[in-house]
This record gives sequence, C-alpha cells and structure tokens, in this order.
Amino acid sequence: MTKSRIITFCTALLLACSNAHAESEPPPNIVLILSDDQGYTDYGFMGHSEIETPHLDKLAEESALFRRGYVPTALCRPSLMTLITGLYSHQNKTTGNDPANTLANKAHAEKAGKHARELLISHIDRTGALPQWLAEKGYVSHQSGKWWEGSHQRGGFTEGMTRGFPNRGGRHGDTGLKIGRDGMKPVTDFIDRSVAAEKPFFVWYAPFMPHTPHTPPARLFEKYKAKGVHERIAKYYAMCEWFDETCGTLINHIDDSGIKENTLVLYVCDNGWIQTEKGSYAPRSKRSPNEHGTRTPIMFRWPGKIPAADRTELCSSIDFVPTILAAVGATGPHDFPGLNLLPQLKSGKTIERRTLFGESFAHDIADIENPQDSLLYRWVIRGPDKLLLTYDGAPGKMKYPPQSGEPQLFDLKSDPGEKVNLAVNNPGLVKELSSLLDDWYVPSQRQAGKFVSAPPKRGKR
Repeated sequence: MTKSRIITFCTALLLACSNAHAESEPPPNIVLILSDDQGYTDYGFMGHSEIETPHLDKLAEESALFRRGYVPTALCRPSLMTLITGLYSHQNKTTGNDPANTLANKAHAEKAGKHARELLISHIDRTGALPQWLAEKGYVSHQSGKWWEGSHQRGGFTEGMTRGFPNRGGRHGDTGLKIGRDGMKPVTDFIDRSVAAEKPFFVWYAPFMPHTPHTPPARLFEKYKAKGVHERIAKYYAMCEWFDETCGTLINHIDDSGIKENTLVLYVCDNGWIQTEKGSYAPRSKRSPNEHGTRTPIMFRWPGKIPAADRTELCSSIDFVPTILAAVGATGPHDFPGLNLLPQLKSGKTIERRTLFGESFAHDIADIENPQDSLLYRWVIRGPDKLLLTYDGAPGKMKYPPQSGEPQLFDLKSDPGEKVNLAVNNPGLVKELSSLLDDWYVPSQRQAGKFVSAPPKRGKR
C-alpha cells in the first residue's frame, strides 16, 4: 500500500470512529428554568446591589450568558407559548392571558360550540409543542409551575402537575403552581426515574416565583427588611432569593446525579418587573415593550459542549426551540423564525444577527383568531437602536402606519432607561427601522386564520 493510500485509509478510519462516537453519545437531557415576573437587573450576576442569587450566579459563571436577552412578548402566557411552540405570538395567536368578553369571541365560541377559553387553548393543537417533537426521539417530559394550555398532556408532556381548564384553578397552572414554594420533590423524583430508566428527559420548571403573592420565608424577608428598604420591596427581594434557592436545589440535584455533562440547562424569565412600594408593578415593566418589560438574562449551560462565556450578542427566547431541537437531533413540523444558536454556542463564534423583533398586545384578547385586533406595539432592536411603533389595540381600530402614538426611538447604549425619544430628530433612522419591522410582518396584511410559519427573510437578521 502506498503512503498516500495509507494516509487516506487512516483519515477515513478516524472519521468513522469519530462519527461512531458521536452516534453513541446519548442525547442530552433538557432542563428549562423559567422565572416569573423578575426584572432583568434583579440578580447578583447582573449587578444588583441588594438581591443575592448565589445559585444563579454560579449558573451564569458556567454558562454562555447573554446579558442582552429578550422575550418577544412581555406577558406570562404569550411568553410561555413562544417558548413551547417556537413561534411569535402573532403566529401562534396566543397574544394575551385571557379572552376578552367581546362580540368577536362570543361569535367564535358560539360557532364552535365551545367556551372561548377552550378555543384559545386549542391554538396549541394547531401549532404543536416542543414535548411532542422531543417524544419522537424517545424523550419523557415533566411539566411543573405555570402552564396555561389546558392539561400538561395537551402540550405533549408525559408527566406533569397541571390539570388545566376547565378544572378548578386551571387558568394558569392549578396544582403546578405549588412547585418551588412547596418544595421540589415532583421534579427531582421525575429526574431520578428518568435516569434509572435511562431515558432522555425534558423538564419544564416554571415556578410561580418571584410572582405575587410575595410570601417569602420570614428568614429571607427579615434579611432584606434589615437592609432598610420598604416592606414590599423587601418581600420582592426575598422572593427573588427564594426562587434562586429552588434553582439551586434543581441544579445541584442534576449535578449530584452524575448527569451534569449530558444536560443542557436553559434559563430565561417570562417578562420583567419593577416592584413599587404600593404593591403593584411600575409602568414600563411587565406587559410593556420597554427594556424592563422585555429584557431578561438568557443562559445555556452544557459542560464540555458549550464553553462558558459572557456573550455580547443579542439573544431571544424565540431561539430556544430551534436550538433545543438541534441539540437533540429532532425537527418540528414547520420552519421556525428563531435561530439555531448551537453552532455558535459550541464554537464561540459570533452570532450573525443584526436585529431582534417583538410585539405587545392587550392583556385580554379582543379576537382570539385575529391577533392584530389586540396589538399595542411592535418593536425592533438593531445594535443600540430601538424603535417602538404604537397601535390602538382595540377591535376595529387597527391602523397602519400607527396613528395612536408617535414613534419612539431610543439609543440603548447611552440611554438604557429609554428616557429620551430621538425619533423627531432622526426621521431617516425611524423609516429604516420601520422598514425592518415591515419585512418582519405588517399586521394589516395578515388575513384572519392564516398561519405564518416564518417571517420573510431579507439579508441578515
């Protein structure tokens, strides 16, 4: 055999061995941690001067951390629907928490012979959900915490805590809302069973924390009250640390079970929060398109596969589904608008993305089949520039271009608090960013009932 043939043979043999090793590696377990109503600044690793989150600080050190992470819609239910379907709210048509008592929704319900809430839940039947696609690869899955879309089985979970509508308390989680506040045993027991059965698993850990009611343990409340802050502020701070403790219980259980290196842990918050001394949340936080509504730290931990790094790129929860599917070698039934970040997460290379998009809708959905009827804002971020366009958000009043408010343009680098509207002095930039939003989608061009599998693509996103 000649020297060149020997080299060719050895190269082929090494490649075959490498491929065989890759194929022999078990698929990773997936653990999704979801905070509920927490400001993006309210963590130790994000620089908060009072709140202590040692377990999430450690997770951040071990993860690819995106400090400029976002959710496309800053409200509980639509934010979670994006995470489970991989689609924007205007695509999965779950834009708010509840159906409004409107003529449109009454007509939909009467025509179908069903309750309007059931019709809203049925959107997940049309889109499909992540646990269903993972099941095709042999995954078992567990739901705990917040869950709006009926029973856990409706979303394809093999196990779970939520019975769902129409059961009592089934609006957004019922029994599932006990997780974290009443211990972690349902989740840790599921992990133990899955490991013993040698089954890859998916955990949806979405505790009702630090969400109201703010009822932290006395030891934590007194700790923060001693810092001299208002009682309601102290309770919220204590809730953040209590949530952190539950995350520590979950992560430590994974690590102590010997599956750390084969488990991809993802972290995100459903929407932001600014606690006030009056007990409610401040404007420009939850439900708003502003930074304290939509921004959240995002983390990916997969030791040996994803290097720990403090990433400077933009990241969105719309990327979770395509990234998870890529990690397990699964596919969904349609295209997804988010990015598969896995190649860049593994290699450390820059994510070639220029823009992020998002939208805000009314809390109560005016027409469960026509998202545009509840639209309040569309927004786009490109680099430091952020543009907000405002809409009426009421049935029959959809206008485009926006008529219910002036465009808002902010430079997030110099003005992270979004206090100075630069739109009047930068009409060219407003027009340019508005065009990017139109390339993403124009609400007035969406026909009722039309499913959009992915937004138009034009150049780099």
